[in-house]
Amino acid sequence: MSRIATPATIAEAPAAAQPLLETVRKQLGSAPNLFRVVANSPAGLEGYLGLSTALAKGTLPAATRERIALAVAEINGCAYCLSAHSFLAKNLAKLDEAEIVANRRGHSGDPKAEAAVRFAVRVVEARGHVSDDDLRAVKLAGYDDGQVVEIVLHVALNTLTNYVNEVAQTVVDFPMAKTLAA
Repeated sequence: MSRIATPATIAEAPAAAQPLLETVRKQLGSAPNLFRVVANSPAGLEGYLGLSTALAKGTLPAATRERIALAVAEINGCAYCLSAHSFLAKNLAKLDEAEIVANRRGHSGDPKAEAAVRFAVRVVEARGHVSDDDLRAVKLAGYDDGQVVEIVLHVALNTLTNYVNEVAQTVVDFPMAKTLAA
């Protein structure tokens, strides 16, 4: 049971959040629990959706964005986000199980994506205080300054949802991600 209210329906959410949740429902086919928990703050939902929508227009491929989300969720220990992004990685980004596991471990079978995921992991671990070598490595892999900023913003966006879900103990409404073997 969530520690923060999860409106059972869009109609039960605060009035200002209802149009935003309807947009989510139209895009995803439902309004997952994360969105309904965040809807307790219509301003928070608007901010989250605004950043998410803007970053989706960026230059990082959707598969790379999912890889980053998986790595960040694993580091932050967010079962909800691991489950949601494992599902999205498999069904939307078309990543196979081996790649999803590699992403959760901070790696990728794709050399360019490897650099992005490793850099994202460094951003989380160093709380943004990455080294010149960390930055050089991601740029040598072919990422430009704008894409580096996008990677950092994806780390921040995913950390935001990880923290909301952990504070709320949001009920997972995706197939539960399996725990990784040590």
